[in-house]
Amino acid sequence: MLKEIENLKNENSYHKNEIDILNVSLKLSNDFEEENKRLKLEIDALKKTFSKFSNSSDKLDNLLGLQRCVFDKAGLGYEEMNNVKYFNNFFVKKVEPKISCNYCGRLGHISTSCFHRKNIGKTKKVWIPKGTTLTNPQGPKFILVPKV
Repeated sequence: MLKEIENLKNENSYHKNEIDILNVSLKLSNDFEEENKRLKLEIDALKKTFSKFSNSSDKLDNLLGLQRCVFDKAGLGYEEMNNVKYFNNFFVKKVEPKISCNYCGRLGHISTSCFHRKNIGKTKKVWIPKGTTLTNPQGPKFILVPKV
């Protein structure tokens, strides 16, 4: 009976060791599976970026090889180029309002600053300091003589 108990204890310890070894291997295999999934996702992301880069470089080489008009982008994913207007003005010039005078009818000024209304164009005014001109001249300095 003692022999049988010792055999059972040995078997029990053997099985416990096996269980521990299997638990460690299970943990390692789970870690490897997670790392494998993560690396697969990273590989897929890198493949996508590389395919985008290679596709864009191929399209650029194709476009440079064709030597077409600048506005014709029919090789870059654009289906049809019906809506493109070639060599038109893309900027619309601003239309300035034209001011006209109500007094004289000319463009460029209004009636409050009209030259014809104020008679600025007919007479020329010059600034002279005070005290240099006589306010009451004595009379004319020329004599009227009848013609013979």
